[in-house]
Amino acid sequence: MAEYFAFNIAENVLSKLTKIAYQEISLGWDVRRDLKNLHKTLTTIKAVLLDAELKQVDDNHLRVWLQELKDVCYDSEDVLDEFEIQALRKQLLKQRSIGKKVSYFFSSSNPLAFRFKMAHKIKQLNQRFHEIAALKNNFHLVERHVGPRYDRRSERETHSFVQKSEVIGRDEEKRRIVKMLTQDDPADEEDIPVRPIFGIGGMEKTALAKLVFNDEAVDAHFELKLWVCVSDDFDLKRLVVKAIKAGKGGDGDLGSMYLEQLQKVLRDCLNAKKYLLVLDDVWNEDNRKWMELKQLFAGGAVGSKIVVTTRSNQVAKISGTISPHHLEALPYDKSLSLFLKFAFKKGEEKQHPNLEEIGEIVMKCKGVPLVLKTFGSLLFSKTSEQEWKVFKDSETWELMEKENQTFSILKLTYDQLSPQLKQCFAYCSLYPKDTDFISFGLIQFWMAHGLLESSHKNENPEDIGKRYLNDLLSRSFCQDYDLAFFFDAFKIHDLLHDIALSVAKNECCIVNTFEQNIAPGIRYVCLTNSDSSEENASKFLGKLGHLRTLRLPNLRNGPTSESFIETCLKRFQHLRMLDLSGSTLEVLPRWIGNLKHLRFLDISNCPNIKKLPNSICKLQNLQTLFLDGCDQIEEFPKDMRYMISLRFLLLATKQRDLHGHGLQHLKSLRVLAIYGCENLEYLFDGIQKLTSLHTLWIVDCKKLVSLPHGLKYVAALQSLVIGVCEKLDLSTAQELKEKEDYNEDYLVDTGFSLQSLYIADLPKLKALPQWLLRGSANTLKNLTITGCENLTTLAEWHILTSLEKLEIKCCPKLSTLPKTMKRLKQLKIEDCTLVSQRCQQEIGEGWPKVAHASRIVLDGNTITAPELLINPTP
Repeated sequence: MAEYFAFNIAENVLSKLTKIAYQEISLGWDVRRDLKNLHKTLTTIKAVLLDAELKQVDDNHLRVWLQELKDVCYDSEDVLDEFEIQALRKQLLKQRSIGKKVSYFFSSSNPLAFRFKMAHKIKQLNQRFHEIAALKNNFHLVERHVGPRYDRRSERETHSFVQKSEVIGRDEEKRRIVKMLTQDDPADEEDIPVRPIFGIGGMEKTALAKLVFNDEAVDAHFELKLWVCVSDDFDLKRLVVKAIKAGKGGDGDLGSMYLEQLQKVLRDCLNAKKYLLVLDDVWNEDNRKWMELKQLFAGGAVGSKIVVTTRSNQVAKISGTISPHHLEALPYDKSLSLFLKFAFKKGEEKQHPNLEEIGEIVMKCKGVPLVLKTFGSLLFSKTSEQEWKVFKDSETWELMEKENQTFSILKLTYDQLSPQLKQCFAYCSLYPKDTDFISFGLIQFWMAHGLLESSHKNENPEDIGKRYLNDLLSRSFCQDYDLAFFFDAFKIHDLLHDIALSVAKNECCIVNTFEQNIAPGIRYVCLTNSDSSEENASKFLGKLGHLRTLRLPNLRNGPTSESFIETCLKRFQHLRMLDLSGSTLEVLPRWIGNLKHLRFLDISNCPNIKKLPNSICKLQNLQTLFLDGCDQIEEFPKDMRYMISLRFLLLATKQRDLHGHGLQHLKSLRVLAIYGCENLEYLFDGIQKLTSLHTLWIVDCKKLVSLPHGLKYVAALQSLVIGVCEKLDLSTAQELKEKEDYNEDYLVDTGFSLQSLYIADLPKLKALPQWLLRGSANTLKNLTITGCENLTTLAEWHILTSLEKLEIKCCPKLSTLPKTMKRLKQLKIEDCTLVSQRCQQEIGEGWPKVAHASRIVLDGNTITAPELLINPTP
């Protein structure tokens, strides 16, 4: 199985060697010579790694050789990272204003001792690499080159791709299921009717169930709807918690309650209502467990129903009280239609009638929707007969006839990814099935492990990550993709998650029990079950080597004490990512400051933490810090200015203001998100010093009075989100200062030029202030305003020359739109009576301002006439 992990790791090491060769000119001659030899040896090995990783499946000795190579490459990265850490410390010590304090804070090591130590480590690495290189010829490996990357869709094409219908050819089946659910059958009032939707993997059972779940007739028929993802773990307590959350019921810490307590909360949530419960992706074949679950949901009204989606015929038999709805393969005509939607741009297929291979490939996909979409995406924009013939004649198809065809086809699409993208996708296996991935979180995870390197010096890792996600999306590796303003969210289909698990099994591991056997080379671990003693946990951790990632999310029982966490920190000092989110941890151990390689720290949703140790400020490599949901933090560390690599900070606090922590000195900070701070009234002065700040979110800070005056001087800021701030008056401090030294060009000269602005639930907002929009008149592309009940105008004097998307919701007093929006492409207005009337097609006085947009939606009605797309209003 060609995972290309060794190839990617070798590339990362070579990249670091090149940087050090240029940066560390103070190294002794012997060290520079050893680094040069190390580079030469690894370059020779890397040339044959692609061949080695292809052949390892049938050669156990080659597999062992590759594992040894990966181990020494990982160790090399750890050693070379120490050069970068030392360089960061030097950078701090050179800052004259805080030099003495920094020197005391870090107790920097002797430079001569450091060089001696590093010289010794590099010699050891050289010896290990030479031993590995000497064995290379035993395997008769040949040099291979990475194949050409497939054309990527542009961001606009990808968004169009997402909007395509997820379910093709299932309209009649949807209608039948909806009809069954909305017909009350009094024949059996004691038992809850259960309708299974059954079919093999990839038939889009979940997608069909969602269409049914969101149908208007279903909405009208049921008082309460609950969607619960079940997957492999049919744990009653976990499922009840999910159901309660889906019904938006329950208070306090549900995870710490016993099942009997949860049952009472669930009954209160159901409250004798007629409900629809969807249990998605059920695998449990134990009838006893199924009956126990049904009894827990006995608190609804007569007419309540359950829908189960499953791949297992046995599950369908034991759960169903109504005959299962068997999802069968799509017929050829619908298969072809679905395939073409994903293989070509709209109408492009008509330009290539000579591609006779299309029909044969479609038939080989056996009518499985997921396979048709994924394979169609793989062939997107390939128009030569030779390219299509390669896939039609591929030996892989013969293998598919013998093995699990769906899995094999999806594996083929994985094999066509670039080595870098393969590794990024494979690492998604460290998250359980049905995980709701958040785009920025996954990108930060990739970045923490050095997977987002670029040959372009000025390209930001975040932009590379977005491009990678775009690639995965365009190949149908992601589903349920939600293009939200705050962030993009998505899931990975179970079958594709199985692919990730399969290819990453020697690198990543999700641990459900401390008795679980794991591969010896595991570097990335997620612990999902905490019901065990600390003694068993310690024994298990003792089996692990140098971990790169340790995820301990939502651990509420068992080994969650400070001493256990500290044991982990002391043992795994080469961690790049540590996830302690959702735990009951009250104190973060001071030892955290010794994790000098750490790049990503997630302690979000830990409501018992009141203070962070100041030692956390020693993490000069830290790029990402998640503190959202830690709303009981009474004070941040005073030395946060020393976290000079921090790029993404998401925080919550109990404080009234954020002064005195040095946040304004975080020059590398690109994203600052302040969320759920109930007491926060003021941010901090000097925000204009954040010269790299690209995105600022301020959400759910209900006592916030004003924004810092320096905000309009943050020239790099492109995205601003302000929401649910009841006392915030955007005009107060800013406009008063403006009037003191106002002139026509004053605001433009600040450099403030947003591209995206999102404003929500600001009751004090009456008009968008001049400082907020005028400097962005020629740059603003996306503007969303929602829930501003007192907003009356969008400042008609504005000429928003770059605005492409405008969305306004629930602003009943708003009567005007920006004066000129020449590039407007999308307009959506909802629950804004005055503006809707002005924008009525042909008759509204504001219609000429917006008629040229390609998509206009007023209160749910799409009114853009097709002819307007051909002859737009000038």
